[in-house]
Formats: sequence, C-alpha cells, structure tokens
Amino acid sequence: MTMPSSARAAYRSVFAPSLMSGRVIVVTGGGSGIGRCTAHELASLGAHVVLIGRSLAKLQDTAGEIVADGGRASFHACDIRQEEAVRTVIAATVAAHGRIDGLVNNAGGQYISPLEDISAKGWQAVIDTNLTGGFLVARECYRQAMQAHGGAIVNIVADIWGSMPGMGHSGAARAGMVSFTETAAVEWARSGVRVNAVAPGYIASSGMDHYPPEAGAMLREMRNTVPAGRFGNEAETSAAIVFLLSPAASFISGTVLRVDGARPQVRMGWGQVAAPEEVQQRDAVKPFGGFHRYVTPKVFQA
Repeated sequence: MTMPSSARAAYRSVFAPSLMSGRVIVVTGGGSGIGRCTAHELASLGAHVVLIGRSLAKLQDTAGEIVADGGRASFHACDIRQEEAVRTVIAATVAAHGRIDGLVNNAGGQYISPLEDISAKGWQAVIDTNLTGGFLVARECYRQAMQAHGGAIVNIVADIWGSMPGMGHSGAARAGMVSFTETAAVEWARSGVRVNAVAPGYIASSGMDHYPPEAGAMLREMRNTVPAGRFGNEAETSAAIVFLLSPAASFISGTVLRVDGARPQVRMGWGQVAAPEEVQQRDAVKPFGGFHRYVTPKVFQA
C-alpha cells in the first residue's frame, strides 16, 4: 500500500538533501527502532522507502509519519521467515516501482536467556529471523532487481565481538550474517551490487522496551562499559547505514561498520571507562540528535 506525500520532512540528516532522490529502498523491520529511524532519514533524502515487517499497524504508523514529514513510503506486511511470502512481496515491490536500488536488512529479534535454557524451538526462531530471513530478502532483491541493475545492501548485525553471552542464539545468527555479507559481496560484485553490514553496539532503541522489567537495572548499568560513557542512539546508527548505501561508499563492500563507541575493546582491569559528563559534551563524541521523532526507551526515562 502506498501513502501519498504531503508536508516537508524535519529529519536533521548530515547528508545532502537530495542524496537518495529517485531511489527505491526496502527497509525490513521498518515499523520500529533503528528500521523506523533509517526509513525516516532515507525518505528525508528523497528515497521512496518500502517498509516490510510483520506488524501492519506499525508499518502504517511509520509510513504515516514519513508522509506527514513530506516523504514517500509504501508498506507490506510479511513474515521474512517464509520463503514464498518474501518472494511475493519483493515481486510486488518491483512491479510497483520498477526497481529496487537498496536494501536495509534490519528485521530481527531475540530474547535474553542462558544457553542451557534455550529450547530447540526458541533457537530456531531466532536463527530464522536473524539469519535465514535476512538471506531470503537479500536473495530475492538480488534475483528480482539488483542482478540486472546493481544496488547496495546493508545487513544489520550486532556487537558480536566476544560473542553474546545471555543471547547465544542471536550471536550465532549474527555471526552467520557477517559471513553471508562477506560471501555475497564477492558473488554479487559482478552485478554491481555492494553488500556490507552495520553492527550496532549498545543503542537506546525502542526494542529495549520489549525486554522484561527485571532487565532494567542491567540495561542502565551497561553504559558504564562503554568508553564514551553512554548508549548510542538510532540516528547515529542510521547515519552509518545511509553512508554505506550512498555513492561515497562505492568502493566499500564486504565489510562491517561498527557503531559501538569502542565497547568491544574494553578489557577487564582497565577500570572505570565511563567518560565524565564534560567529555560527553565535546563535539567529537556528544550524541547526534538527528531523528526528530525519537523517543527515549522507557527503561531510561526518569
């Protein structure tokens, strides 16, 4: 379903306003969190964004926001774990727009659990969402559009350096997606397709609102393990994604761009790594507040 355009966008992107003009870019998981933010930024730069996700209501809300801000958006409900559903929705996108220039493979999900408590069903659900689903969407975008016309794909993974104790199913899936990214970058280069990944670290995103209340204290303490002394935000992640989709990254493929404030480099014995408040306000590291519709996750609200 396509939403008509109306007023002017208010996203404060660092990129040139017409950077993505005329491009059709698919964003999976576009109804919330990083996907929603990225869709807003891409639309503000002139792209027609095609939102894909399981929740029709969330997709419709995000598309409505984009239209209210002057952008162009359409949306399709789809379970990316279902091969035929993915094939159908990508075909519908190509039929409607004639091309797909970019893909933000963002849809994903996991839950907190030690390995010994993860059932086979739970393990498979996370693998299917975070690895198999991403593969299916990328494959169909390539087969149905990019193989003939080229394009750029950005897969969203995670901070897996040191792996993911407490979410081992997600760590395994994300590591698999990194490998897929590297392989696809080689195999699809002949068609003029670049494939990269963005690995968000601790990002204060709406996805945190789905964690159980008992995880709140842990989430609030996690900032102390980041050298910058804070969580990142959705706009800081979106900026990395947009860069990799842009012509400025035309010789970048098969790589992972970390957006994590150097957290994986922290080692035991280093001591307190959280930066003092005055350091966090310096231009090089202070938060970038580009997303005008951003809402702080409830767990961090006073």
